[in-house]
Amino acid sequence: MSPTISIDSPAEFSKILGSSTIVITDFYADWCGPCKAISPTFEALSTKYAKPNRITFTKVNVDNQQAIAQQYGVRAMPTFLIFRSGTVIQTIKGADQRGLTTAIENAVKLGGPAKPTFSSQGRTLGGTAPRASLNRPVDWSKYTDTIIAFLMLYLSSLFSLDAYKSCEESPFNVMRDARDGGSTVGRGAGGGTSGVKRTGAAAQVGKKLGTIADLSGGD
Repeated sequence: MSPTISIDSPAEFSKILGSSTIVITDFYADWCGPCKAISPTFEALSTKYAKPNRITFTKVNVDNQQAIAQQYGVRAMPTFLIFRSGTVIQTIKGADQRGLTTAIENAVKLGGPAKPTFSSQGRTLGGTAPRASLNRPVDWSKYTDTIIAFLMLYLSSLFSLDAYKSCEESPFNVMRDARDGGSTVGRGAGGGTSGVKRTGAAAQVGKKLGTIADLSGGD
């Protein structure tokens, strides 16, 4: 089916001129031989380039729509008028196929690019949304450091007379710097913790761990 619109009234023509960026109009007559000769070319260009609300091809029968023909000064057939935003920008008279084709191709460029289409992965009815990948890299070094610190603290407490003190002063005790902010306040001259009174949870931990002397029942 041809996209060309046959104009039935001046009001219809005005509406099209106001709604389409480019309007290409063929003014013809049924008795006009040259009009019939070039009509297939016009229809082929219409089929190729017509775009809704952007590029519109119309035909006006001058015998039926004399008011439109007179409004635009059409006196010879065929006459082709090219409108842009309602204003005539070019006139082609006669059955000039090459001239008509060139004029229409140039006018099409003035119609502007098509509106962008948005491409995305669609979803079908009843379908599920794409799932994000769960394959995230694992930082094994963090787990390895934790295991090593635990083993070293365990060995320090196992072979020390004061298990609590040994663990507290161990370089593997990650809570030591966090507790005292990295400072040496309250430490002895040798860097130990002599002079620091253990209270609360710390004393309970020391009592729980005990010492080798306690286990042997010494004084």
